[in-house]
Amino acid sequence: MNFKNLLFLLLLISGTFSTAFAHTVDSVGEYRLEIGWMNEPVVSGETNGIELLVSHLEPGLELKQQKFDDGVSGLEKSLKLELLFKEEKIILSLSPDHNIPGKYYAFVNPTVSGFYQVNVLGNIEETPISLSMHPPKVDERSYIEFPKPSDLTLTQLIDGHTALLGEVNNLKKSFTELEQSNQQMNVSYVAIGIGVLGIIIASIALFKIRK
Repeated sequence: MNFKNLLFLLLLISGTFSTAFAHTVDSVGEYRLEIGWMNEPVVSGETNGIELLVSHLEPGLELKQQKFDDGVSGLEKSLKLELLFKEEKIILSLSPDHNIPGKYYAFVNPTVSGFYQVNVLGNIEETPISLSMHPPKVDERSYIEFPKPSDLTLTQLIDGHTALLGEVNNLKKSFTELEQSNQQMNVSYVAIGIGVLGIIIASIALFKIRK
C-alpha cells in the first residue's frame, strides 16, 4: 500500500469514528461529563436515548485531552436530565449501565428533527450541577427511508379505489341491461335467488341438528 492510499484510509477511518462517536464533552468541578445519542445517526420517530458518561478529571490535562475513565457510579438517584426542544421540555430519569460504571442512559423518542438541549441537573457526589449541553442534531426520518412508504401507500389506495369504482360501474351497467332486456328474466332470477337462500337456511338447520 503506497503512502497516498494509507493516508486516505486513515482519513476515512478518522471521519467514520468522529461521526459514530459525535458526543459533547464539558466539565463541572472535578468531573468530566459527556453526552450523546445512543444510536447515531439519530433520526426522528425512532426510539433512542441520551448517553451520559461521568468520570473524574485527570489533573494536568486540558478538557479536550480528557478521556472517560474512572467513572462515577450511583448517580441515577441524584442526577436527572431535562430534554428541551424549542418550548417543549421533559424530565428524563437515568438508568445505569451495569457493565460500565459511570455510564447512564435516558431513553426517549425524539419525534421532531432539529437541535435539542440537555440540562444535567442535580448533584455529583457533593458537587451541585446545572449544566446545559447539546447533543448532535436529530435528522429527518425520511433521510434513511426507502422506499417512501407514504407515497407507496397513497398510490396503492388510489389504484384500488379506481379499480373498485370500475367494478361497481360494470355491475350497474349489467343490471340495467338485464332489466331492460327481459322483465320476466328478472322474476326468474329473483325466484332462483329465493330458492338458493332456502337451501342455505335448510343446510344450516340440518348442520345444527346433526351437532
